[in-house]
Order: sequence, then structure tokens, then C-alpha cells
Amino acid sequence: MKIVTKYPDGMFSWVDLTSSDIAAAHAFYSALFGWQVDEQPIGDSGGFYTNFRIDGYTVAGGGQMQPEMQAAGAPSVWVSYVNTSNIDEVAARAAAAGGVVFLPPMDVLDAGRMALIQDPTGAAFGVWQPGTHIGAQVVNQPNSLVWNELQTKDPERARAFYLEVFGWTDRVDDTGYVTWHDGDRVHCGAIQIAADWGDVPPHWLVYFLVDDVDAAAARAVELGGALHHGPSAAGELGRLAVLADPQGATFAVIKFNGPADEPPGV
Repeated sequence: MKIVTKYPDGMFSWVDLTSSDIAAAHAFYSALFGWQVDEQPIGDSGGFYTNFRIDGYTVAGGGQMQPEMQAAGAPSVWVSYVNTSNIDEVAARAAAAGGVVFLPPMDVLDAGRMALIQDPTGAAFGVWQPGTHIGAQVVNQPNSLVWNELQTKDPERARAFYLEVFGWTDRVDDTGYVTWHDGDRVHCGAIQIAADWGDVPPHWLVYFLVDDVDAAAARAVELGGALHHGPSAAGELGRLAVLADPQGATFAVIKFNGPADEPPGV
């Protein structure tokens, strides 16, 4: 297993779950992906933050939704975080480019600094400046993060925004699918929300790599989750399914026809 020790700026480095029932989420994802649950106290707040782990290495995070958010009807959600070495500059560029910085850069003890931003098309994402916590140590390997995909109603506006904020360069294929690149490395993508998808809000979808999409989808449903799409072919790339955990947080599982890219920064 290859372990990431540092991420380049502008690359997704972490995903975490805000859940209406984090204890139930622990049980679901442990049973689905074999993740270990490591709960750490959050300072003197009395709360806890979960590091999900594989063989002791971080793969994702999670926490209990605040009562006021739950009372307001906020959904359980996976949030994707982009790595940066200067979070204040990123937040300033995002605001200037038409985004909304709804959680300004803040310290998370000695782990690092975080901010939460909504792009001009309505999709929310996080930014992470690492301290002692570099993000996911295991990615692009079975049962870990392998892809982040923006689903939006306005890909052109999104392309302009992310170019200005992170300097992402993109390519658009014959189907209109956008891929963003760091040199020769393809690190995330975007797709336009179609009219027949129903009332799907703009969002960043998290993909986890699995060995068997059909088995993972069946297991998720068995554990109380829901199947939103698939299992089906992902063009020529492989096979995918879009799922939700029992609390409603949406995520995807995928298996590529060929090998996944090597983990970044290794």
C-alpha cells in the first residue's frame, strides 16, 4: 500500500462526512469499506472528530452534524477539500471570482486550517491547509477516495471560476465532460446536470474505488443505504454506481477497466 505524505497545491486531498447520525455512519462505512473508526476529541468542546482509517492510515473523516443544522433540515453530506499552502489567498481569489466564502479560513487546532466555499454555480467545497494532518494518506487504492466530480448546471461558469481560483487547466471531450489537469495528471472532473436527473442541486460528488461495483452496491443497500444510479458502465472507463448512506449522504463507487493512477505526491 502506497502512503501519501504531501499533496500538491490545487489537488483534492481530503473528504469528510457531516452526518445526522455519525454513530450509524461509523457502522455503515466500516461494514461497506472495512474502515477503522478513530474518534479524536475536538479540544475542550466535548465533541469528537472521526478519522476513518485503513491499516491505521487516514482515508476520510466525519463528524456529527450540529443540532442547529439538523433542526434547519440540513442534509448529511460528503465534502471534498482542495489542498493549499495559502488558504487566505485562495479564499480571497474565490470571493473575487464570484464564489461565497461561507466559512472563512479558521484554525483547526494544530491539524491545519480550513475554509468552506460555494462556487458561483452553487456547489460547495472545502479548502485545507495542512498542519499535522496532511489529508488522506491512502487514495487511489481499494476502498479509498479516487475521484471528485463537480455536477453543475453551468460548466462554463465553473471552468472560469476554478481556473481563476486554483489555476486548473481543463479539457472537454466530445460528450461535454470536463477533466481538470495538473500537468499530465487528471485529478477531477465536471459534468452538466441533465434535465432528466430531477431536482439535483450542484455539488461535488465523491468517488471511492472498489474491486466489485455490483457487490458494493448490493452491500450498501443491504446495510440500509440507497441506490440512486447504476450499477452501469462509466463510458469506456469502467463501471460505477451512485449510492447514499442510511442518513442520505450521497457518494459513488467505481472500478476502472485499467489501473487507477498512482497516488499523488508519493
